[in-house]
Amino acid sequence: MDFDLTDEQKLVRETARAFTDNEIVDRARDNARAERFDVDLVRKIADQGYLGAIVPREYGGAGLDHLTYGLIVEEIGRGDSAMRTVISVQTSLVCSAILRWGTEEQKAHYLPRLCSGEWLGCFGLTEPDTGSDAANQRTRARRTDSGWVINGAKMWISMGNHAQVALVFAQTDPELKHRGLACFLVDTDQPGYQPQEIHHKMGLHASDTASIGLDDVEVTDDQMLGEVGEGFKVAMSALDSGRFSVAAGCVGICQGCVEESVRYATERRQFDRPIASFQLVQAMLAEMKVKTDAARMLVWRAGFLKDAGRPNTLETSVAKLYATESAVECANTAIQVHGGAGYVDDHPVERWFRDVRVTTLYEGTSQIQKLIIGCALTGINALVPDLPEPVRA
Repeated sequence: MDFDLTDEQKLVRETARAFTDNEIVDRARDNARAERFDVDLVRKIADQGYLGAIVPREYGGAGLDHLTYGLIVEEIGRGDSAMRTVISVQTSLVCSAILRWGTEEQKAHYLPRLCSGEWLGCFGLTEPDTGSDAANQRTRARRTDSGWVINGAKMWISMGNHAQVALVFAQTDPELKHRGLACFLVDTDQPGYQPQEIHHKMGLHASDTASIGLDDVEVTDDQMLGEVGEGFKVAMSALDSGRFSVAAGCVGICQGCVEESVRYATERRQFDRPIASFQLVQAMLAEMKVKTDAARMLVWRAGFLKDAGRPNTLETSVAKLYATESAVECANTAIQVHGGAGYVDDHPVERWFRDVRVTTLYEGTSQIQKLIIGCALTGINALVPDLPEPVRA
């Protein structure tokens, strides 16, 4: 692997950094305070081409490679995890699933609208009683003469209130377990799709998070993504893509923590000198720097393998596990460097600390990542023996 970025990659990163500094950073605190999903800012992100970065140009995307996409997500994540979530869900979960599993008609219909930001999408997998046990879907899809009728509920769905299309996973035959799962492309502008905003979250206050009721939601056969029985594979492949973007975004949080802590430590004076001159403060800065660089290299490795078309599920889980846990540690350490000033949102480290905690939970908890890694090492699925190994990316 060549660690030198190409001139194009450097330009993309610099552009994303400038966009983040000029458009996202100044709004992040106010949006979080107001718990406001900034639709105008989402449009600007779409205009940059970030909502379809890895989608081929023929479907309206930017046609970028995964490593370059990771550079974009890192910079956006440094500015605001709420906006990084928009990119991760739209690009890595929704678009990547349609790109891999969709028919040509589905790709032509959905992808250009999603890449342009005309439509937003959401990923309806998690349920009130179903999190890590993704195969145990209680949402049901029943065959009808005209297609399918879906009934059930989804929980913790990012962009569920604003999405025009929802990827909804449902069980068609409970006796078949994961082999009965199917994924449907659901139009959200029908009465049976009932989203409700989730309030009082610990972090990501500027992110749209919904619970969704599905009451006799009708879909046609043409709205099934893949075939009956492939829903579990669709979900796992999408999550593998999502984990890469979450990891990249967490590298951005790590980087932000380093930059803000260095700035504060060189300006803040105690005992007639900057606190950066104290050994224990320098030790905290050094620890954050090491974690940041290590996390970035793991993300780059996963991106390199994806771009080479090589298996990367193991490496993506390693990157997601390490980057998310490191970001939690860096945010905690950054607050320590800032002292009392870091406990209020005058500095971004307070928001990073609240926002980053969920990254060790969604797209597969840290414990699930360890089980994926363990399965890759031993060939034994320690979670549910009769489930297949994760779909290889």
